[in-house]
Amino acid sequence: MRNVTLRQMRVFAAVARHLSFTRAARELHLTQPAVSQQVKLLQQEVGLPLFEQIGRKVQLAPAGEELLRYVNQAIGLLSEAAESLAAMRGLKRGMLKLGAVSTAKYFAPSLLSAFTPAYPEVTIKFTVGNREEIVKQLGGNDIDLVIMGRPPRELETVAEPFAKHPLVIIASPAHPLSGKPRIPLKQLASEQFIIREEGSGTRASMERVFRERGVAFRTSMEVSSNETIKQAVMAGMGISFISSHTIGLELAAGKLTVLDVVGLPLVRDWYVIHLHDKRLSPIAAAFRAFLLEHGGRIIQNAVGELPRVRRAGVAAART
Repeated sequence: MRNVTLRQMRVFAAVARHLSFTRAARELHLTQPAVSQQVKLLQQEVGLPLFEQIGRKVQLAPAGEELLRYVNQAIGLLSEAAESLAAMRGLKRGMLKLGAVSTAKYFAPSLLSAFTPAYPEVTIKFTVGNREEIVKQLGGNDIDLVIMGRPPRELETVAEPFAKHPLVIIASPAHPLSGKPRIPLKQLASEQFIIREEGSGTRASMERVFRERGVAFRTSMEVSSNETIKQAVMAGMGISFISSHTIGLELAAGKLTVLDVVGLPLVRDWYVIHLHDKRLSPIAAAFRAFLLEHGGRIIQNAVGELPRVRRAGVAAART
């Protein structure tokens, strides 16, 4: 591997990302023969096939999958070095690779909007997915920082809380329980719940709440989108357990209501997380510090205060 070049690694990473020599050539502004030649030279150095062609489809060979991990780390380290040196020269530039679970997408743009004026030359790569997807990208070092509600146990990370995260049960205003005070959780056992998909942090929190209180729930629909859940609840198809940070507009418009369930809301934290052994770039470190100092206030301004019924629920849960 002594003769491997950075150019070869970048070309290989592009082909692996697109699984297409043509699209990689387009991204790198090279001809397709030039891309193929660079991959061929790298393959000769490795001594094993890096790609397999099955019909018209290009797939990574086992050696290619293994090499890609190290290539991504090498390219990432060079990028971090460039950002660190730029910071030493007093330049506020670089790339911030931020990941967030899907529930956080309702306020993450407000966080980024408040941060970027001080760093106008920063490029942001923002990835949204469910919990499993984001944890996988964090573990693969594809993102610098993650915003999520529960630190992953499967990775060694540094997780710091920066804002409160209330979870509530919502219903249509026409629902029979709407406006009822202090509803026991067990009374909801006969209701139809619209829930998030497997791998969602919101679903895990819901299952934990009902399991700890010995209450079963009935599922009428499983959905991978908070927006679809809200529409289904508004249509009277059932009730749902959801982050209060996703429903501000619907509450203000009177299209949804929060049920006053005893012991709710469940108040968790939002965390900013990075791998334990990762050396954050100056930009990533600056954004992390920004979240810890200002994140809670910005989220509150973005999504609004909790309605009174939920504040009462918090008080009830604490007493």
